[in-house]
Amino acid sequence: MKHFNDIIKHIFQPAALLWVFPLLLIIPNVALAVTESDPILFKITDIILPLGVYYLQTSITLNIGLTVACCLPLMILAAFQIVLLYLYGESIIAIDMFLNVATTNVGEVSELLGNLIFAIVTVIVIYLPPIIWAIWLMLSRRRLSSRQLFRPRRLGLTAALVGLILLGCCFAAYPGAAVMRHIFPVNVCSNLVSAVKRTADTRGYKDSSADFSYRPTATRESAEREIYVFVIGETSRADNWQLDGYERPTTPHLAAEKNLIFYPKTLSESNTTHKSVPMLMSYLDASNFGDSICAAKSIFALFNDMGFHTACFSNHSPNHSFIDFFGGQADTSAFIKSQSATKFDSDLIGPLSDFIEAYPEGRLFIVLHTYGSHFNYRERYPDSHSLFKPDNATDADRGNRQQLINAYDNTIAYTDCLLDSIIRRVGREHCNAAVVYTSDHGEDIFDDSRGRFLHASPTPTYYQVHVPFVIWTSDEYGENYPETVRHAAANRDKNVSSSKSAFNTIIDLAGLTTEYADPRYSLAGEDYREPERIYLNDYNEAVELVKSGFKEADVVNCQKHNILSLIHI
Repeated sequence: MKHFNDIIKHIFQPAALLWVFPLLLIIPNVALAVTESDPILFKITDIILPLGVYYLQTSITLNIGLTVACCLPLMILAAFQIVLLYLYGESIIAIDMFLNVATTNVGEVSELLGNLIFAIVTVIVIYLPPIIWAIWLMLSRRRLSSRQLFRPRRLGLTAALVGLILLGCCFAAYPGAAVMRHIFPVNVCSNLVSAVKRTADTRGYKDSSADFSYRPTATRESAEREIYVFVIGETSRADNWQLDGYERPTTPHLAAEKNLIFYPKTLSESNTTHKSVPMLMSYLDASNFGDSICAAKSIFALFNDMGFHTACFSNHSPNHSFIDFFGGQADTSAFIKSQSATKFDSDLIGPLSDFIEAYPEGRLFIVLHTYGSHFNYRERYPDSHSLFKPDNATDADRGNRQQLINAYDNTIAYTDCLLDSIIRRVGREHCNAAVVYTSDHGEDIFDDSRGRFLHASPTPTYYQVHVPFVIWTSDEYGENYPETVRHAAANRDKNVSSSKSAFNTIIDLAGLTTEYADPRYSLAGEDYREPERIYLNDYNEAVELVKSGFKEADVVNCQKHNILSLIHI
């Protein structure tokens, strides 16, 4: 036993931890130097400067065990960063990633973590041993000598000084760049602070938006009976829709609907739910989201002011986000998923039908927020809708791609059935009616050599922003407003931003307007204008889509659909 203890003491020397620990902390910096497209000067600075600081920090005291234990927050950030790189292949921990953690429900987190076992085990193997090592050193009261601190301090000071010189060169060479956005973990800490601030701003939304009013007006004489339904999908990408030319029959019901118009060149201006859905439910888009989200109200406020009975039914769990606040502005709102974890989107039909029957002669505006095609795909539809098989694989692995695609396609087919049911239910009222559908964003499913999976990555891809957009109008609506339907059909092959067009199109279909509307982006308008392709980045800045992190493969995919025709690449 004494011999074993001597071996442990020899291996786990305090000086060894002093030299090894900074090298473990610098792993994310080295990985980012490989994955990011930053200038080489940024990459070198991002390794040398933090490494110098780590050595200075680790050699600050003789009690190396305590020093390492105090660095636990740094290890957590480093581990989080490594997992993120495993998941998306690039980018630092974004503000939106922190917000996603705060707003994602437990079920979604469990589904995701269950498919990141390899990455999680990797970071445990890297960072758990130094924690145990540090605890053992503290418990055994083993410390460094003053002489042992000299060399790491000298190395740390030298590297830090060289890093600061390089940082100055970065400022000089790139005067317009936000240099500190490129130094890990400073950039991530800054993002965390921004996420906390945004969360605080969100909590104060009720007060900050209290005085907002759309001050809407009618553009035509109102009918006694009107029904407008806006269906917001989740994670549905247009490329897997039969209506978009997909080889599988994923949307046969919609394809057979004579009064339906599909817009194949539609892109979302965000790949995250907590940004995209509020833009769909208000006048906001990427150009004004950051400045106005805390002051704006939802489309429900506009319809409420015009005397409509409004309702919001969601198959999501409430998470204290703008989506909740916007939905709460409807006369009636309900989160059906909070009543049971196994709700399918078809369970939204019941509340929709009940609401329609509750107002047999009124004007209605209803939003249905579906769970759509959110991973885990296989859990989004009942066994009876398992059309494409096998579809049981749930591990996020490239080798399972075909089964994942099968399950994903089943979710699209299930959405097709849902929309068909909504159209049929609304159509039974024989009144002026319209149903509009689009998705908040799309999804990566190991589509190319990058091996990207899921959505909400710090930089978007073509598959994450190319979404379906559908308008259906009743026979009665077409008879009463033939020009509106004709304009909507005439715009079917034009470039569309769902973030700009959803709000403007819906109120135009309902014969309403407001000073906040932009008629140029109404797909039902005669003077529709194709939008510039912009994207709402992590810092809530509107940037050109091609400068958002798009890669050549994304640009090529857009060009195949003539989507980027307005952008000079």
